[in-house]
Amino acid sequence: MPGPLDSSDVPPVPAAPAVPSVPAVDPPSPADALAATHATSGRTWQLVRLALRGSHLDYTKGAVGQAIIILAIPMVLEMSMESIFAVVDVFFVSRLGPQAIATVGLTESMLTLIYTIAMGLGIGATAMVSRRIGEHDPEGAARAAMQAIWLGVILSASLGVAGAVFAPQLLALMGAEPSLIATGSTFTRVMLGGNASVLMLFLLNAIFRGAGDAAIAMRTLWLANAINIALGPCLIFGLGPFPEMGVTGAAVATTIGRSTGALYALARLLRPGGRVHLSPRFLRIEPVLMWRLVRLSASGTFQIFIGMASWVLLIRVLSSFGSEALAGYTIAMRIIMFALLPSWGMSNAAATMVGQALGAGKPDRAERAVWIAGRYNFVFLGVVGLAFVTLAPQIVSLFTADAGVAGYAIDCLRLVAMGFVFYAYGMVLTQAFNGAGDTWTPTLINLACFWAFEIPLAWFLAFTVGMGPHGVFVAITVAYTSIAVVSAVLFRRGRWKLKHV
Repeated sequence: MPGPLDSSDVPPVPAAPAVPSVPAVDPPSPADALAATHATSGRTWQLVRLALRGSHLDYTKGAVGQAIIILAIPMVLEMSMESIFAVVDVFFVSRLGPQAIATVGLTESMLTLIYTIAMGLGIGATAMVSRRIGEHDPEGAARAAMQAIWLGVILSASLGVAGAVFAPQLLALMGAEPSLIATGSTFTRVMLGGNASVLMLFLLNAIFRGAGDAAIAMRTLWLANAINIALGPCLIFGLGPFPEMGVTGAAVATTIGRSTGALYALARLLRPGGRVHLSPRFLRIEPVLMWRLVRLSASGTFQIFIGMASWVLLIRVLSSFGSEALAGYTIAMRIIMFALLPSWGMSNAAATMVGQALGAGKPDRAERAVWIAGRYNFVFLGVVGLAFVTLAPQIVSLFTADAGVAGYAIDCLRLVAMGFVFYAYGMVLTQAFNGAGDTWTPTLINLACFWAFEIPLAWFLAFTVGMGPHGVFVAITVAYTSIAVVSAVLFRRGRWKLKHV
């Protein structure tokens, strides 16, 4: 592993104790081998502790590989915490019956718009903040962060009022039955009306990631999840002194948890001593800076929308082959998406490294960071992909005992996993473009590979060639592989190095 990071704020990770040299002609003794193992383990544990503790390291200097690891560990854990929100809600709400589950499902589908906007704003905020931090301009980073927050407040307030007022009508528009509307409207009102907790949590954590304070973003999600897990069953089932609120209790618990996390994150930004400090003089609205952020985030939002819409269209194709094919696809993709979470953390680390290195005037360091992150991701997803291909039946059996559903799930899991080694680089390269502020390149790549290529190919293979759902699964693998190849070609051209944000 490379040497420790160069930091003026935190002492570098101490080097491992030297292992006595052994003549080349003699094999290492058991004692020497054990010493080397302990040295490596000790160094790795020091990196993990440094990553979880958080520190003001200068990621524009020092060993690139260790910088990526220190950034990636809390980002991976942050992404894992985000996924737990949905799992926890469904776990408890499922005890209330199918109507409650349907209420959560329909409302979550409407919240997709909020998630899309939040992730788009997060892309813009990360790019601008990381660039200013790399330029050693903390005031510029604070100004950019403040404008992102103001933009989030304005959007969430507008969407929140509309969602709270028109919740029953929105449920009806989504096809909900009258009985579901009667019992689920309050849940939807709370979730849509309190969307600021979702949007601000995504946005504030994006600011911390851009600044290199990934550990704070991780702790924010830990806090939000802990509150949601503790309050959820109490408010749903009326445990102890809490009222029994049914499915609405899940919405209240989630909103309180996310809001508490967002307030904690905001408090950290307002407290002096951080990489980004929102002092009172930065609290005003700056229209010119905000407009730059809007332009940067708009393409990022469209980029996210393209990906989400492609999944909806694929489901439409698969629905033609019956509920078994659709259920099998759903199970396989849930497994795949959960496995990809660590990769998103690695990709976010690459985005931060790119933004800060470009800000420091070190484009070669930015490029090197991306390829190193890609190699790390390649190893991880290569192992996971091999496990999915060889153990698909056993993995799927944990989720369904239906032979028809399992057959489709196994086929999808194996085919998509075969492309994991390509996805490893594709995910990192896409986020690298975003971290550089070049959000239009991955947007256009997604548009071409998903809408102009994947969907027509899935339709052609499924219906014209007669491959059925198998053809759809093949199209997914081919599309994501093409994204990796095209991204690598465009990344090597280096135009992203010239992007100004």
